[in-house]
Amino acid sequence: MQICGNLLIGQRAVRGTNSSIKAVNAATGMPMEPAFGGATQADLNAACALAWDAFDTYRESSLAARAAFLEAIAVNILELGDDLIERCVSESGLPRARIEGERGRTVGQLRMFADVVRNGDFVGARIDPGLPERKPMPRVDLRLRNIALGPVAVFGASNFPLAFSVAGGDTASALAAGCPVVVKAHSAHPGTSELVGLAVQKAVKECGMPEGTFSLLFGSGREIGQGLVKDHRIKAVGFTGSRGAGTELMSIASARKEFIPVYAEMSSINPVLLFPAALANRAEAIAKAFVQSLVLGAGQFCTNPGLILAVDGPDLDRFIAAASAALEQAPASTMLTPGIHKAYEAAVARATDHAEIRTLARGGPAASPNQGRAALFSTTAEAFRTHAELQEEIFGASALIVRCADLSTMLDLVESLEGQLTSAVHIDEADFAEVRRFLPALERRTGRIVVNGFGTGVEVAHAMVHGGPYPSTADGRSTSVGSLAINRFLRPVSYQDMPEALLPASLQSDNPLGVNRLVDGKPTLAQ
Repeated sequence: MQICGNLLIGQRAVRGTNSSIKAVNAATGMPMEPAFGGATQADLNAACALAWDAFDTYRESSLAARAAFLEAIAVNILELGDDLIERCVSESGLPRARIEGERGRTVGQLRMFADVVRNGDFVGARIDPGLPERKPMPRVDLRLRNIALGPVAVFGASNFPLAFSVAGGDTASALAAGCPVVVKAHSAHPGTSELVGLAVQKAVKECGMPEGTFSLLFGSGREIGQGLVKDHRIKAVGFTGSRGAGTELMSIASARKEFIPVYAEMSSINPVLLFPAALANRAEAIAKAFVQSLVLGAGQFCTNPGLILAVDGPDLDRFIAAASAALEQAPASTMLTPGIHKAYEAAVARATDHAEIRTLARGGPAASPNQGRAALFSTTAEAFRTHAELQEEIFGASALIVRCADLSTMLDLVESLEGQLTSAVHIDEADFAEVRRFLPALERRTGRIVVNGFGTGVEVAHAMVHGGPYPSTADGRSTSVGSLAINRFLRPVSYQDMPEALLPASLQSDNPLGVNRLVDGKPTLAQ
């Protein structure tokens, strides 16, 4: 499938005229053809108008038809074959195996949400039948279902050009909920974005969905992204990126006449807690596994283990020695964009020069442009407690080890942390009693607690949570991965004494959709 550099507005391919952008080959730093025309305000307006016009029809599409649509997107993405993989590798600098795995995850998300839609439990149907004879007061007939919020603006992420981008988790869950989607493509991988966008556009046509169910916009600055959040037809936002950009979008949304939710995944240092028995028994093995997780994908995972907390002593020294040796053997890796590489190098330089930080090890030297060298640092608990900048995320393969006097000091530091996507605990059975003391603090600050592992590697599953208290995400009550992600784009509506002929199908007495329901407070399975 040919890459043309066009916007996709409904079923049209439109040449943008508002300043063009080009992808940059991450490995060489050289620009790639073609140029992608940026969207104008008129293009944005056209995409949002189409999405709004599509909304009422698309949200009431049958569950079977919507599920088939999600599956058609998955099929179309796979049919892109090597054209997609090769372009994505060039634009992102990520290895082929990683991109192939990410494609599988993207397809898996779409198929999982197809199953969720087909099952129908997300509708949340509840029926409390009227009781006209009840004394002393009759009960009205009440019926409830979840409906889609409206058109959703999705921002492609830099670090996951497939799984958190044009047809990634935010798009899949929004479409599953019944929301049309307008995607603002990330400028780091426009060719990848257009190819996937064409696959979605093709599925819209094949499945007979309304034209405005999907659109894809490009833009070189903030104008289009901010314009989407401001547009009165957009009813929710899905975003993965920096804290600065995420909070800016939240501020724009809160200033609207009609406030809308911004589901932003932003910042996390993902603490790793090494408990004494585990450290004594397995220091070297844990260290090697830690370095493997740290350097994975050049450290550009939002769940990258950026902080280690442990009690100071000989066992921690063993861990540091093994981790340092492993990290020094880690080759420098190409980062996603020149800008991300520049920001990483600047952050590592600040850490190196910090009076309270000691440099423990650096990875192998860069052999080509935009390669980042892994870095391992250490500090004291007192310095970590008093210098707020030591808690800031460094986006890349960099981690800070904090030497703690005892477990109580470790717990105090956990209590001082901001909200996190993940926390990891490395434990043996002898540590269980102390771990119980830590769990309430970890639960209050974390979306996912990992035992004897690391947060890198987010399984697409029904029980997965990829979210956490602010600032890891804008709303810690939600997740962007797993089947519960659909709930972000739904809201409940109750119908009181509605005539049967006017009720939505999910609430009609004969249950034509065949969904499970809660009837008079009792679960009632579809026949």
